[in-house]
Amino acid sequence: MTTQLTWLGHGSWSIQTQDSTVLLDPFLDESPTAPVKSGDVVADYILVSHGHFDHIADVVPIARRTEATVVANFEITQWLTNKHGIEKTLGMNLGGKTHLPFGTVKLTVAWHSSQLPDGADGGNPGGFFLTLDDGTIYFPCDTALFSDMRMIAKGVDLAVLPIGDLFTMGPDDALEAVKLIEPKRVIPNHYDTWPPIEQDAEAWADLVRSQTTAEPIVLQPGGRVAL
Repeated sequence: MTTQLTWLGHGSWSIQTQDSTVLLDPFLDESPTAPVKSGDVVADYILVSHGHFDHIADVVPIARRTEATVVANFEITQWLTNKHGIEKTLGMNLGGKTHLPFGTVKLTVAWHSSQLPDGADGGNPGGFFLTLDDGTIYFPCDTALFSDMRMIAKGVDLAVLPIGDLFTMGPDDALEAVKLIEPKRVIPNHYDTWPPIEQDAEAWADLVRSQTTAEPIVLQPGGRVAL
């Protein structure tokens, strides 16, 4: 089966491989754009990029119900275990990678912040570079533009970039990120969840087409694409 990615709104994704379902940054129950609730999703693994509420809000109920393994930085996994009793975790740090049944996960640098909802230290924010049987995916997650993106992900099969601005890269910087990374395909996310991060994704996609060789794909929440 070809790997399928479903946008769950905001920065949340479901990645269905041949053997596993992987959730990224599930923020569903209180998201105004999520097409499903936390009780509706399945998961074998949950990737968490950083500690902000809009990326970790539904990790605990999903992990308890599905018994999924949570993969995140060490501080977040310790917080989940010590404060919420989540035992199936895999703590990482920036630059490290781990080999899981569905593929290889590398925790990459992100320029952001990571305080947890209760004020606890969320460690360093990160992104994820996934190497799967079907290809490679780069989720820089919440980040500013930085030139090392080229070193991390040049030529990646699929990049998923935030374009919302205010809290992350905006459309202009995300376009520059595409030029640095030179992905085969690129999908915008982390926009239109609330008025302060509303963006015209189709206009951004037109700029990507005219100024890069990448194929832009604009999804609606609930939309799916094959890797």
